Amino acid sequence: MKRGINTRCLHLEDEEIKNYGAISFPIYQTATYAHPGVGQSTGYDYSRLQNPTREQLEKVVAGLEGGKDALALSSGMAAISLLMETFNPGDHFIVETDLYGGTIRLFDNVSAKNGYEFTQLKCSEDDIEGAIRDNTKAIYLETPTNPMMNIADITKISEIAKKHNLVLIVDNTFLSPYFQNPLDLGADVVVHSGTKFLGGHNDTLAGFVVSNNEEIIEKLRFMAMTTGSGLSPFDSWLILRGIKTLGLRMEQSQSNALKMAEWLTKQDIVTKVYYPGLPNHKGHDIIKRQARGFGSMITFDLQTEEQALEILERVRLIKFAESLGGVETLLTYPVTQTHADVPEELRQKNGITSRTLRLSMGVEDIEDLLGELESIFSAISGRE
Repeated sequence: MKRGINTRCLHLEDEEIKNYGAISFPIYQTATYAHPGVGQSTGYDYSRLQNPTREQLEKVVAGLEGGKDALALSSGMAAISLLMETFNPGDHFIVETDLYGGTIRLFDNVSAKNGYEFTQLKCSEDDIEGAIRDNTKAIYLETPTNPMMNIADITKISEIAKKHNLVLIVDNTFLSPYFQNPLDLGADVVVHSGTKFLGGHNDTLAGFVVSNNEEIIEKLRFMAMTTGSGLSPFDSWLILRGIKTLGLRMEQSQSNALKMAEWLTKQDIVTKVYYPGLPNHKGHDIIKRQARGFGSMITFDLQTEEQALEILERVRLIKFAESLGGVETLLTYPVTQTHADVPEELRQKNGITSRTLRLSMGVEDIEDLLGELESIFSAISGRE
């Protein structure tokens, strides 16, 4: 019988007692390995190829996502960059229009330079099949999207991908494998910024690519060896440690998000709240069907830009910072931070304005978080 996900955050299915019985998996801080003789190996040759600490982390993440293999890379963007290196000039991609700004920057400034072609669609609504060309090779999704929280139907899109022999890639950063497993829904590849919920403590960078497709895995392994983008032993250990509490953190931060989202809907200065856990969200029924939770990311719009800026200046317990998925609650301003390099026309089309804020809910006591925002909102409303 398959073990529960919280158990799998701590233990591999085929775990053996080794490393002198150490409960915390050791950090193998070595660049190279001695060989018993010519043509003989301990299983490790050089840490650019593989390292025991990184390998343990990869096995844990592959197990959580239900994949045959996972690669741990130096950042989320390194993971996406490595994946894109497995394609060829002239290949066409259908990509979600509302993506993390760094992904859009990569596609616009690196992938396009390398001869890749892109069609941007709102994958939760637009006609994906109608955009497929003879040279289309892959569909790239985020669900929920960053930051507008659009929900795409992974199973439905995977059927289109399989019909046309396309690779379906899903960025699962926002929900983590604790709440959603795209491979089980028909995706071919899952990517993560491990910096976020998997690490969970805002103390290191990491990225992952996970797949069940052996041909894709073989290409990724070759590219990782060639480009040298593998995660370091110490950072691998930090992510291993973070994953141990993944379930506990996801449950607490989601609980906070549900309460925060409901509170925000009742505030006069808030014009719209984007959170898939709210019953009136367009993707509510889809995410209930394909995921085990709604996550802890909330986006909301204020009445004015001035209100948004004042909130950012006044928060103290909540930190005005880029990133997400840690134990601390963070408030982000997409137009100057995560999506600053996205063309303004595209930002406007996606609904990202100077009035838009994004919350990553942490694990603090919700009363303290609500208390801070209530005080700030009351001060702002009192001057209106």
